Formats: sequence, C-alpha cells, structure tokens
Amino acid sequence: MEIVRYGIIGTGYFGAELGRILREQTGADVVAVLDPENGNKIATEFGCAEEKDLEALCSRKDIDAVIVASPNFLHKEPVLCAARHGKHIFCEKPIALCYADCDDMVKAAEENHVIFMAGHVMNFFRSVRHAKRLISEGKIGRVLYAHSARNGWEEPQKSISWKKIREKSGGHLYHHIHELDCIQFIMGHATAVTMTGGNVAHDGPQFGDEDDMLFLSLEFGNNTYAICEYGSAFHWPEHYVLIQGTEGAIRIDMCNVGMTVKCADGTEEHYTVHESQEEDDDRTHIYHSTEMDGAIQYGCPGKKPPMWLHSIMRNEMQFFNNIMHGAPIPEEFKPLMTGEAARAAIATADAATLSLKENRKVFVSEIQN
Repeated sequence: MEIVRYGIIGTGYFGAELGRILREQTGADVVAVLDPENGNKIATEFGCAEEKDLEALCSRKDIDAVIVASPNFLHKEPVLCAARHGKHIFCEKPIALCYADCDDMVKAAEENHVIFMAGHVMNFFRSVRHAKRLISEGKIGRVLYAHSARNGWEEPQKSISWKKIREKSGGHLYHHIHELDCIQFIMGHATAVTMTGGNVAHDGPQFGDEDDMLFLSLEFGNNTYAICEYGSAFHWPEHYVLIQGTEGAIRIDMCNVGMTVKCADGTEEHYTVHESQEEDDDRTHIYHSTEMDGAIQYGCPGKKPPMWLHSIMRNEMQFFNNIMHGAPIPEEFKPLMTGEAARAAIATADAATLSLKENRKVFVSEIQN
C-alpha cells in the first residue's frame, strides 16, 4: 500500500496524540512537525523532521496531508498555506473563530481541490451515528426538537489557559462547538438564533474572560427548534444531547454515560455512547471524580487522553487516512470533508454572538451575506 505522509502543525496535548495515532495506521507516516514549544520533543519521539517555519513544512514535497492542531485562533494561516501548496487538510475544531475566516478557508480548499476535514469528533461517536440511523429509519418519527447541555463548575486555575481567553478560544460556544454541530448534523442548519447569558460567577484575574452561562434558542424554519446550554457556572453538571420526535426520543448522555431510546409505547432501549461499555464507564468515572477542572480537564501538558477520547480520535484519524487512500466519502459526511459543516456551525455561533451583543433574534443569513 502506498504511504500517505503527514505533517503536523501544533503538537501540544491533542496534536501529539493525533500524530501517535496516525503512526499506528496502515499506510501512514508522520514526516515533519511544527510547534515552537513542543516540536523538538515530538520530532525526537516520532523520529521525524522538525520544521521551524510554516511555509517550509507546507511546501515539503514529501508531505501529502497536513494536520492542523494549533490553538483555535491560529488555524487560518496554516490551512490557507497547506491548501495553497495542494496538501489535504485535517483541522481541529473550531476551524476558525468567525464566519469570514471559515469562508476563506473553505474556498481555498475548494480552489486547490484538496480535502478539508474538520475535527468534529461527535460525528464519530457510535451513539451519534446510531441516532442518525434510527432517525432515518423513522424510529422516533419526525424530529421536532433537540436540547443539549454542556455545563459544569470551574474553580480558579493556577494559570489562565488560552482556552479561557475569548480572543484565542472563542469562549465556551466556539471551543465546545461539538454539541451545536451535532444538532445541525441531525436537524440541518439553523435559520435563526437568540442567545442570552453572560459572565455571572467567574469575574476576576484568576479566571479568563469568557462568559460562563450561555443559552441558545435555535429555529430551523420548519417548525422545529433546539436549545443549547453552555457554561462553567453550574454546580450540577450536565452533558447530553436530547432529541425529541413525534414517536419517541433519544438521549445521548455524556455525564452518566449511556444512550437511551424511548419509544412511543413507553419502552426503552439502551446502548453505549462509545465503542464499548468499558469506554462509557471510563468517561462516567472521570465526570464523577476529582479529575474534573472545569472544561480544561484534558488540556494539561503531558496528560494523555482518556480511553473514550483516544478511541474517537482513533476513529477520526482512521477515517481521514482511509479517505487519503481513496476510500469513498459517505454522503452524510461530505459536508464534513469540505469544511462546509464546520463553516455552518460557526455561522450559527456568530449569529448567536451577535444576538447577545444586540439583544435580538438574528437570522443566520445575516452572517452569511
């Protein structure tokens, strides 16, 4: 089998692990990395080249695809550079922090005829794929409403992570775009959004500057709706996606981890969220242990991803590597492979941000025009 050769931009906690996973894949090799803080260490670990310059990495003739895993605010330039040099791209979420940047990135990939896959890992949850299949089979009838929550409590940190600085991460809504993207993956693109919220309990130098309570009300233009909750000012943590239909409902619980399908006759069916009960139990344990640190729990330098997260990262890299080797793209994943789905999620997030700023309902088309 022909070897697909990868370059990695950003080898912190996430990027380094994506590289390790890629090196385990059939027909894959990591040939160069770029990271001003961790590049040398990871290059030594991988036995690959360390590049010091973005142009140098992206112009290498022995690189076929680039993994962009730098901090959120540093995604655009690497994506544009990789596309300009004809390299296929995998970019971590959120691909950018505003619609205009996303649009530039999507168009650059299109113009240079390269794959541009976004790192929206919920698409690779076993439970999300299962829910999509059940919905398409009519298991819960017509979908009417979805409700997601990603809430917890954040204590003061020893240092302020870039993930807590709005200008760098986008705040909870952008950094944790997964649930919004998942709802749009299931229900289609929102047409209008109203967001309320603010920073109610985490003001001060020991915290970042992001809002710690956000409530989004989404409309889809066909008498269907959704609510999304985000924040770090909740002492009763919740993390789930609930989908209500005319004939039943599906709840994907990521706190007390498990998937439940409630049928019209009142019966319930239970499934795993991840690939095995062991992975579900691992995630449940983490949510109910002292390892929680208010949405930064897995970002500490030197930490390895827990079992459940490593599993979906592996699923994601296997999928991308297979596509690089010519595997067909499933119809439902085509928008994920062009950046279109990621751009649509950011369009909705931008509309929500404008709604909060101007205290009004915002149509997503206002952002896209």
